[in-house]
Amino acid sequence: MTTQNVLFLLLVAAAGAFFALNVERLVRYLRIGRAVDRTDQPARRLGNVLVVALGQSKLMRDPGPGIMHAMIFWGFIVLTAGTVELIAQGVYPPFSYGFLPTGAYRVYSVSQDVFGLLVLLAVAFALFRRLVLRPRRLRGDGLEQADAILILTAIAGLMVTMFLTNAFLLVNEPTSVVREKFVSHALATVLAGMSPSTAAVGHDVSWWTHAILLLAFLNYLPYSKHLHIVSSIPNVYFSNAQGMRSKGAIPYLDLEAEGAEQFGASDVEHLTWKQLLDGYSCTECGRCTAACPANLTGKILSPRKIIINTRQRLMEKAPLLVGDAREVERPRLVHGEGDDAGAQTVTEIMDHRLLDQYITEEELWQCTTCRACVQECPVGIEHLDTIIDLRRNLVLMESRFPAEVQPAFESMERQGSPWAFSPGDRARWADGLDIPTMAEMAERGETPDVLFWVGCMGSFDDRAKRITVAFARIMQAARIRFAILGQEEQCNGDPARRMGNEYLWQTLARANIETMDRYQVRTVVTICPHCFHQIGNEYPQLGGDYDVVHHSTFIERLLDEGRIPLAEGNGDARSIVYHDSCYLGRYNDVYDAPREALRKALPVLTLAEPTRTRSRGLCCGAGGGRMWMEEREGKRINIERTEELLATGAEAIATACPFCMTMISDGAKAKEATTPVWDIAEVVASRLPASGAQTA
Repeated sequence: MTTQNVLFLLLVAAAGAFFALNVERLVRYLRIGRAVDRTDQPARRLGNVLVVALGQSKLMRDPGPGIMHAMIFWGFIVLTAGTVELIAQGVYPPFSYGFLPTGAYRVYSVSQDVFGLLVLLAVAFALFRRLVLRPRRLRGDGLEQADAILILTAIAGLMVTMFLTNAFLLVNEPTSVVREKFVSHALATVLAGMSPSTAAVGHDVSWWTHAILLLAFLNYLPYSKHLHIVSSIPNVYFSNAQGMRSKGAIPYLDLEAEGAEQFGASDVEHLTWKQLLDGYSCTECGRCTAACPANLTGKILSPRKIIINTRQRLMEKAPLLVGDAREVERPRLVHGEGDDAGAQTVTEIMDHRLLDQYITEEELWQCTTCRACVQECPVGIEHLDTIIDLRRNLVLMESRFPAEVQPAFESMERQGSPWAFSPGDRARWADGLDIPTMAEMAERGETPDVLFWVGCMGSFDDRAKRITVAFARIMQAARIRFAILGQEEQCNGDPARRMGNEYLWQTLARANIETMDRYQVRTVVTICPHCFHQIGNEYPQLGGDYDVVHHSTFIERLLDEGRIPLAEGNGDARSIVYHDSCYLGRYNDVYDAPREALRKALPVLTLAEPTRTRSRGLCCGAGGGRMWMEEREGKRINIERTEELLATGAEAIATACPFCMTMISDGAKAKEATTPVWDIAEVVASRLPASGAQTA
C-alpha cells in the first residue's frame, strides 16, 4: 500500500467518522420529541417508499422540475456503484468490478456515463430555473439561494471530475476504460495531444478533486437543507400516506395520561420525533405553499415556513436540551422564511419558543386543513399534524382562539351542534317522509341495514336539508331499510378537533360511539365528507369501528346495481362541473364515485373539469373550522374556487358536501352568477319517477 493509499484511507475514515457523529447528533435531537408508533403496515409503507421516494411520483406531478429532480436522484443511485469502486480503488488500486460477467460489467460501465451526463444536464436546467426563470416558490433569501447553488455546483463538479478522471486515464492507457463509456472516450479524444506526464498529473488532480468533493459533500449535508438526501426516504416510510386508514387522521391525544402537563405543542420538544424528522426532510421546494389555498389568496400562511421554522427552532434549542454545548456556539446554516426569529444567547434560546417567536397564531388559524400541502410534498411531510398540535396548545393550554369560534364551541358543548339549534329539531327535516329513528325501530325489535348519519348541516341548514331529503328519497326509491338517530345524533366533532379543541371532540365522539354501539350499528352512510372521515377514520381511535360509506359512493353502487328507478328522458342539464371536496378526495381518495353517479344518472351529460381538479382540487375554504371564522386578509377562498368552476362554462355546478355547497353557492351569489349549484343527490333525485321526486 503506497503513501497515497494510506493517506486516502485516513481521509475516508475521518470523513466517515465525522459524518457518523453528525448523524448520531441529529438522531439525538430527534429524541427530544414525543414518542409515536409508525411501525404499522410495513408492506404498505415499503410500497409508498418504492412509489413516492424511489419512483418520485409526487415530483412527477409537476413534470418539468419533476423530471429534472428525478434525473439527479436516480443518477445518484446509479452512480453510487461507481463511488464505491472509486473509494475501493483509492485504498486498493487493483480493485475493479471487472470480476462481473462481461455483459453486466458493460451495462454498469455505460450506466455511469449515461447517468453522469443526465445529471449534468439536470443540474444545468436547475441552475437556469433558479437563477433565470425564478419561479415564485423558489425565491428564498440569500443564504437559501447560496446553499442551493453551492450544492448544484458541487454535484456538477462531481460529474465533471468523474469524466475527466476517466479521460486522462484513457490518454495514457487507451484500453483501461471500456468503450461503452462514450462520454469519457469523447473527452479523451479532445485531450489526446497532451504528454503522458501531463495526463498523469491531470488524472491525479481530477481523481483527488472528485474524492475530496464527494467526502466534503457528504459532510456538508447535515448542515444544509439538502439533508433531505439522507432523511427523505425514512420520512416517506414513516408517513401515513396513500392507502393507509390513518391517512389524514389527526393523531390521538391522551388527555388522561398520568402526569401530563402539556397538551398540544408550543415548542419543539412537544412535537413527535416524526414531526421533527419532517423538518430535516424539507427540500424547501415550496410545492406545499404553492398549493395552499390560504397562501395563494394572499394570506400569510405558508406550510413551507411552518416546517422550516420547526427545523430552525430544533437546531437552536435541541443542543441545549441534549447537553451539546459545542453545537450551541456553532454557526448553523438555517434558511428560509423567518430567519430573523432566531435567538442569540442561551437565555434567549430558552426564553423563546416555536409558537409566537417563529410561528404566529394568525398563520395557524388561516389553515383550512385541506391537506393540499401534504398531497404535494414529495418527501412525506405532514404539515397538518404540526399545525393542529400548535392549535391544540393555543386552545387547551392558553385559551387563545378567534373570538368568532367561541359560540361554535359553546353550542357544540351544550346543544351538540356548532349552531345554537335545539337537539329536538334535528329530525324536523324528515316530517312527513315516514323515516324511522333507531329508537323507534329498536322498540319494534327491528334492525335497519343502514344508519343514515345526517350531520349538523343536513339537519339544520335550510339549503343542506334539501340534500338530506333528496338522499332519503333515493334510498326509499331503492328500498333501502334505513333509520336515523334524530335527536340522539350529535356533531361528529370534526370542527372542534380541527380547531384544536381535542377535549370537546373526544366528548362528542365518545357520546356518539356509545349511542351507535347501543344500537349495534355496523354500516353508516352520510352526506357529509367530514362526518364520513371522522366516523370512518378517527372514531376507531376511541373504539368506534364502523363501515362508513359516503352518499356519493352509495348512490353510485345503487345505480350500478340498477336499484334506483330513473324516469325516462335525460334531465335538464347537459354539462356539469364537479367540485371535489377535500375531505372526500385528498383525505379518502374518493374521486370517481361522484362523477360516475352523475354520468349514470344523466347519460347525455358532459362532465367538465376545472383547472384544479381531483387531487389538485382547490378547497372551498370551509374546512378546519374556517366555516366559523372571517377571512380578513386577501381574497376569499370560496370566490377563487367559484371563479374556476364558472370559468368552465358548465350549465351547473355539482358538489358532494354540504359545506362546499354553502361556500360555492355564496361564491356564485357574490359573482352574480345564475349557474345553479346542486348536490349529486339532488341531481339523481331529480331523475326519479314523479312519485319519488317530489323534492327535486
